[in-house]
Amino acid sequence: MTLLGMGTYRSRDAATSAGIAASAGCALIDTAPVYGHGAHQAALAPVLRTHPNVKVATKVGYLTRGQAQVALTAGALTDEEAAFGHSIAPAYVRHQIAMSRIELRRFTPDIVYLHNPEHQEERSDLHARIRAAFAALEDEAARGMIRGYGVATWTGFDCGAFTVSDLVRLAREAAGSTQTALTAIQLPVSMVNVAPIRQSLNGCGPLHEANEAGLQSWASAPLHGGELPSLIRPKLADIVRPGASGVDAALLMTASAPGLTGLLISTTNAGHWKQAAEAVRDLLPDHRLKELCELLDPEPT
Repeated sequence: MTLLGMGTYRSRDAATSAGIAASAGCALIDTAPVYGHGAHQAALAPVLRTHPNVKVATKVGYLTRGQAQVALTAGALTDEEAAFGHSIAPAYVRHQIAMSRIELRRFTPDIVYLHNPEHQEERSDLHARIRAAFAALEDEAARGMIRGYGVATWTGFDCGAFTVSDLVRLAREAAGSTQTALTAIQLPVSMVNVAPIRQSLNGCGPLHEANEAGLQSWASAPLHGGELPSLIRPKLADIVRPGASGVDAALLMTASAPGLTGLLISTTNAGHWKQAAEAVRDLLPDHRLKELCELLDPEPT
């Protein structure tokens, strides 16, 4: 069964969305320090306090101007990093975890992702910088400050910046052991981004590798920023499942990807959350998924 999590990236009212999701049995709430122009984490705190069993994932990477100034004052960021608006340097990783714990009022966040580490302009030493960040995250996990960590990426797997195997290797190097706190990956998977689904069906790619390594994998943007449902014609939705709406079809195809732990959605409507839960209740078999991948994105012959 594929889990439903709540993503807050596009939330206009993160607290309301989170409250609806948590009351409906949401498995995880995903956020980041920069979401809501820096306001979402604090807004989520009362919901997380009311629903202590709901897991929470946050991130380290992008930062607002205000967050950059605080980090500069704390000596956790260089002027260059502050101007760039993104950092995964160990000092900043530790600083942002401390700030997120305060804002979320969650002593131990369940997952802390490096947020689009491929965003760094210089990639020649990207793996070394990820390893250094992982070392800081391993230390935070050992101290009980976080339960686990991972990488949330938009293009990192597609552009060849890293693979799941690379991340596992870097985590082991950072930990000095085969036992690490590397927990999860997050990447876009949808009827627009079908490559991860196709790859997993073929026994390769990030979803398959994560599953083989015992990592969670979470799909971001299953509705492609809310644009996808209007692009799915009734005929296509019927092909996915007879009588399905565009939203149902999009969520069902993503949720059916082999190896996927869960997908992130956002809504301020309790009825929409219930609809999403119903849509992913009975997943598509692999052979139907292969047919749909071929229909949406035919492989070159």
